[in-house]
Amino acid sequence: MKMPAGRQISFFQPSKDSDLKHLFLIMNTIRVVDLSDRKTLEKYSSAYTLSDMEIFIFPELFYPLILANIMSPIIWEWRNDPWFRDIEKKSFNFKVNRIKQYIIHNYVFNLDLATWGLTTKSREIERFSDFFDMELLKQSNALFGYEGDKYYFDIDIRKHFGLDKFNSDVIPYWKTETIDAMNAFRYKENFSTGAGECVSLSALYAAAMFIIAGIPLEKIFLIATPLHSQNFILEKEGLITNNRRIVTKNMWFNGTSLSEKARRAMENEKVTIVSHISGHIHTIYKDASIDRKSYEIFSKKLREFLVTNLTVPVFINFLRFKSKYKSLFQAECECSGIKRYITLEKMFEYEHTSKYSVSADTRDLLIKEIEGDEFYLSPFQGKILLNKAEEIIKIYKGKNLQEVKDQFINLNGGVSSKMISEMFRELALFISIIPSLPEEDKNYILTNKPEISVDDTRDKIVAKIQKSACKSEMALLTLYVYRQMDMTDWLPFVKAAIERNPVCFDDLNGKSTGEVYGIIDKLSDESIYDGQRLALPDEVWNFSRGDGIEKALLLADFIIQKNPDSELSVTIDHKTVILNHAGTDYRFTSYKNFRKDIRIRGNDYEII
Repeated sequence: MKMPAGRQISFFQPSKDSDLKHLFLIMNTIRVVDLSDRKTLEKYSSAYTLSDMEIFIFPELFYPLILANIMSPIIWEWRNDPWFRDIEKKSFNFKVNRIKQYIIHNYVFNLDLATWGLTTKSREIERFSDFFDMELLKQSNALFGYEGDKYYFDIDIRKHFGLDKFNSDVIPYWKTETIDAMNAFRYKENFSTGAGECVSLSALYAAAMFIIAGIPLEKIFLIATPLHSQNFILEKEGLITNNRRIVTKNMWFNGTSLSEKARRAMENEKVTIVSHISGHIHTIYKDASIDRKSYEIFSKKLREFLVTNLTVPVFINFLRFKSKYKSLFQAECECSGIKRYITLEKMFEYEHTSKYSVSADTRDLLIKEIEGDEFYLSPFQGKILLNKAEEIIKIYKGKNLQEVKDQFINLNGGVSSKMISEMFRELALFISIIPSLPEEDKNYILTNKPEISVDDTRDKIVAKIQKSACKSEMALLTLYVYRQMDMTDWLPFVKAAIERNPVCFDDLNGKSTGEVYGIIDKLSDESIYDGQRLALPDEVWNFSRGDGIEKALLLADFIIQKNPDSELSVTIDHKTVILNHAGTDYRFTSYKNFRKDIRIRGNDYEII
């Protein structure tokens, strides 16, 4: 019997009391989603692959990734690690640093093109053009033409990411990993730890801040730019997570390479999405589901975080950050009553191998470590005395930069006023970043969200999200991202599995179906997802393991990609899984306890 697109018949047959209770829960929890609507189907299918493009088009998918990570048992298990013993008794700073060290030790940043494969601009445009203005996409997405500020223009985005070896139509999928997939990288060749790209690491940090540090979700905001993802935590002065690192306000202005990397997105890109437990706001969409007051507080706190006053330590940090201005300065010091001089460049060189820095509070100790022949008895020509510059900064503390600049120009250092003016232009940007956030003037729509507390147990949170799914799309999408296959429609999953998992085919191309079946059948039978959850074909292939259902869909993906007009069926009857194609049965064993009949004809799917 052929069903209309997006509908599904379930032959769930309860065999014991627990199954009856589960059936009752499903019937009273999940709302029907009209998957006959193309946009809706694409959105719910995107919940499984979560590419950067898909999250940009469907920003409502962003926060469900955090909630799915919170539902997963993995981060909750961290609590049992001795590393986090008595963590609940510690200070905020101790907690976040403990989390940071754990993440650095157990996860690496991974953004290679091979992990999740490639697609094309034309293919993605075909997916979304019916309901999204692709010209707007080109203004906001790096792979479709957005170049941000001069920094991104200079680095050549396609060359930077290794895309220059392909024609200009080719772009990466860059899928965001769940915590389960991040952990599974340990099974992948050349990896000894978990891994993930920037959005994955942001979601990991957000979930860990909630579970381990006890930070309420109301204080955790996800920030997406065309090429990056960070979190802003509303605690104390604020905290930004950047890939595997955390950046406090003091660190933001310390001039190190780590802070430079963290600052890059805010300095050079516009923020496209801000996502929160209350909803989201998008630079392009007129409607916003985020709580308006929460967004206003976020915007105010973030702007405060990105601004500091000019002080002597901040100025030294600026010179460390913008190395081209080091050459303008020299320092005067006194040894045994004799004045001596040294270039600031040389002092910074010694700073690299010392526990002391050029900063005023440890400068004397650093100077004691510098070899005597590095000093000169006469001042250098064409260099400003750092000592005098610091005096000006102290005297004019709280004054505007123009006044400070005028005093610098009056110093007798032989540096041109043009060079000093250029330095102060960059100094102004260093101490005050104005983030390009989505405009607050939006149509704010009130939506339901799951009410989750840091005092809730994992079981209680899972139950709350499941119960909320009948009225909250955020909760419902969370179940899809979480891969809760016994409580969601299978059509979006099958669509994602067949249409957006190219890596396995690229690796297996050229082999016969029988050969591929033999290879897949020998993979470990262990799924990377526990319970009634399923991995996608490329997850099975990348991590060399999968349940029988997952293996069958991997083989189905290979068959359809090899011949898009192929027809096949996958019959799931508890432990028995049979893929039938061209009169041949390919058998697998499942431990997921499902009963489904999946029929695939090219890109036409029926799930019964």
